Amino acid sequence: MRHLKQGRKFHREKGQRAAFIKSIAQNLIIKERIRTTDARAKEMKREADKLVTLAKKQNLASLRLLIARVSKTAAMKLYYDIAPRYADRKGGYTRVVKMSRLRTGDGVSMSVIEFV
Repeated sequence: MRHLKQGRKFHREKGQRAAFIKSIAQNLIIKERIRTTDARAKEMKREADKLVTLAKKQNLASLRLLIARVSKTAAMKLYYDIAPRYADRKGGYTRVVKMSRLRTGDGVSMSVIEFV
């Protein structure tokens, strides 16, 4: 039984999955809006909200943790540009909007994930 097991596996092993999530997080932070599949967007929402919450603390320790989790350019943008926008917001920093058309080739439903 899968009780209390969180997150999607994306048919990848643990290290590959962590690198995959890190890559999507960096793209979201740098571009602030990306188009991806529904499952990836829903999983990315969890990670992005955690990163913004960490960046909102605005101390050196949180900046170092951000640099450890995403690239330095993405961490700096998140820490100095994105996190101050949400200083008075308690959560829900990203939104997932489902697109009406499916991906050509395999018919997977697509979504847009962006910062609020």
